Formats: sequence, C-alpha cells, structure tokens
Amino acid sequence: MRKVVLVTGASSGIGLALCKRLLAEDDELHLCLACRNMCKAEAVRADLLASHPTAEVTTVQVDVSNLQSVFRASKELKQIFERLRLLWLVSNAQDNPLKKLKKSHTFVFSLRKVLHMFSTAEGLLTQEDKITGDGLQEVFETNVFGHFILFRELESLLCHSDHPSRLIWTSSRNARKSNFSLEDFQHCKGHEPYSSSKYATDLLSVALNRNFSQQGLYSSVVCPGTVLTNLTYGILPPFTWTLLMPFIWLLRFFAHAFTLTPYNGTEALVWLFHQKPESLNPLTKYMSATTGFGNNYVIPQKMDLDEDTAEKFYQSLLELEKHIRATVQKSDDQS
Repeated sequence: MRKVVLVTGASSGIGLALCKRLLAEDDELHLCLACRNMCKAEAVRADLLASHPTAEVTTVQVDVSNLQSVFRASKELKQIFERLRLLWLVSNAQDNPLKKLKKSHTFVFSLRKVLHMFSTAEGLLTQEDKITGDGLQEVFETNVFGHFILFRELESLLCHSDHPSRLIWTSSRNARKSNFSLEDFQHCKGHEPYSSSKYATDLLSVALNRNFSQQGLYSSVVCPGTVLTNLTYGILPPFTWTLLMPFIWLLRFFAHAFTLTPYNGTEALVWLFHQKPESLNPLTKYMSATTGFGNNYVIPQKMDLDEDTAEKFYQSLLELEKHIRATVQKSDDQS
C-alpha cells in the first residue's frame, strides 16, 4: 500500500517545493495536494506526474480560512482514503503586510540587529487582520484554527497505533511568546497576528503530541527560514528587493536563516520525512538553514514555551470548536 501524504498550500512556494522534493525522495508516494485554487492544483499535478510518472497524485479543494470548505474537503478525503501517514500543514496568511519603518533606523548601527530583523521580519513589518465569514480573525483561522479543524476531521485517518502517522506544522522564527496571549489567542487586540499565530502553532503541536502520541500520532514543528516568495515580495516594492538582494546574499555568511529559495526552505521538512517520529523531541523546532556557500542543513532549537500553557491553549481550541460546530448545526437546521 502506498504511503499517503497530504500537503496543504501545495500549489506554490514552500508547499510546491516540498511536493517536488518528496517525490524526488520517494516516487512511490500517493501525494494529495490540498489547495484553494484548483486550476493551479491541477497544473501542479500534471507537472509532478510528468516528472514522476510512477507516483500517484490527487487534488482536493480546501480553503482553510473557510470552515465549510474544510468540512467539505475532509468529507471528500475520508471517502478517498482509509489512512494518512503524513499531514503537512503549510500555511502563511500574510496577504496584507504593512511596512513599519518607524524603528528601522535603530538597526543601522548594529549588525546583530540587522540580521535579526531580516531573518524574523520583527521591527520591519506589521499586518492588517480582518474578520472572516466564520467570525474569526483571518490570520488565526488560516494559520491555526482551519488546520486544527482539518486535523480533527481527519483524526480517524491519522490515529493508528500499529503504524505511526505524522502531523507537521510550518512555524516561523518570528513565533514570539511576547506576541501571544491565552486570553486573546485570536490576537483581536494586538498588532502582530502573524507572530501570535505561529507561536500558537508551536503550542498546539506540543499539546497534540501530549494527547495523541499514545495513539500513534506525532506532531512536529518546522521553520523554513527567510524564503523569498510572492508573500515576501509583497512586503516591499520590487525595486527595493533588487537593491537589497546583494546585501541579503552577503548576510547568509553571518546568519544561516536566509534560505531564500523554497527548495532550501524545505530542508527541515524533508529531513523530518526520514526520521522516526517517536525519536523526536516534541519541544524542539526544526529549522532549515543555508550557509553562505549554499549548503543546506537543519538546526534543532528548543521552543520557548511550557506544556501547561500548550494544554490550556488546546483546551481553548476544543471549546471554540464546540461553539463553531453548534453554530454550523444550528445553521444547517434552519436551512
């Protein structure tokens, strides 16, 4: 039986690069591309099959910022598959970045701070957030809750004690404890929703390990580093990136977080593909890194969190899930 791997956000960026690298590692996989845009998904599928004809590639439409879409996709997936071995959650809701330059001049005099700013985006940008049709904060729903509901819906396909399955979350170096609050985990009142959502991802991964490892499901967190994708290019005007590129390439000799390409950014994700999940430390984030000479490697880093906070956050998500399901049921009954 083929190993089934489901990748969200598979039509571009990190998700697409991951799919290509996974098939290069094992072209006997059954790869399922979970994408919002089905035209792009089908084009990617055709390209992958052209280069790996022995692979099996399917597509499913899902928009993780829309819970009805998540429910529909989950139902379809449960009709197709009996078991999932890996669920890769590649998400980056950061569609409306805003430049925040009021503190940038303070970085000019410190190379250490310049490296930190460009490798994490801290102090360089903030972001607009908005309410989705589900009544949730968009960044939180896209990066955290939509994927959490997807996992909950597919739990029966993932939890099999006779053979371990994997849940792998895409986090960030900008996942900062100071930007997260249990009392405001959707980050309604803050100005760093992206950072907050990625810290929430770290917490959730730890809690899921704690609650599901005995059922054969293991959760891990990865960070692709600073990758130049359409998302990144949207932060600054194109000509600014042209001017910055020589400087950014030079910075790679000092800070290996500058992976720059989606291929390099997937190094930690592909490395995890070859590891035994039960051997991994659930409190560790695995980060892709690239040297100034272009060599890729993985950096394990202990996450700045505690398991009690992770469990409280998990319980908060379960309560939110209960509320959402009750609302959906009420709406269905009325219609």
